[in-house]
Amino acid sequence: MTGSERREQIRSKLSQTQIPVSATTLAKQFNVSRQTIVGDISLLRAHGTAIVATLQGYELEKADQPTAVLVCRHFPNEAMQEMALIIHAGGIIKDVEVEHPLYGRLRGELEIRSVGDVNLFMGRLKKLQGHLLSELTDGVHSHTVAYQTPEQLTAIKAALRDAGYLYEN
Repeated sequence: MTGSERREQIRSKLSQTQIPVSATTLAKQFNVSRQTIVGDISLLRAHGTAIVATLQGYELEKADQPTAVLVCRHFPNEAMQEMALIIHAGGIIKDVEVEHPLYGRLRGELEIRSVGDVNLFMGRLKKLQGHLLSELTDGVHSHTVAYQTPEQLTAIKAALRDAGYLYEN
């Protein structure tokens, strides 16, 4: 099988499933390395396929939900609470972005949809002894948040504002 044939099969698989598919699963299915799949995903994206990476794997982006960009500021130990507030108010945290003085805009895909995803993210952060992007910018960062109704967006903003996380200066 050629690389282009494999990429077409990956695109097909992602379009036929409702759950994310991990790079490891795809690598086993196509008998290639996980890194080859990561490269295939990059090539598919470069050719216009809207693929997002979730904590559970890859999926095609769902473009049917409205989104808003919310600017937040908090300490690293408050990240879990910030994410939980967004989730509890009905939002999906699509990404995190910071404006770095040297590198410019840095963005990380998150696709956090549930409290379980928040716990998984925080667990990985601890296990990998990682750092939040917001640590590079004194806590200031933005999230693209998906929501279903204007009332949900209002509730998300209110929850973040009440906690002191919504950056409105």
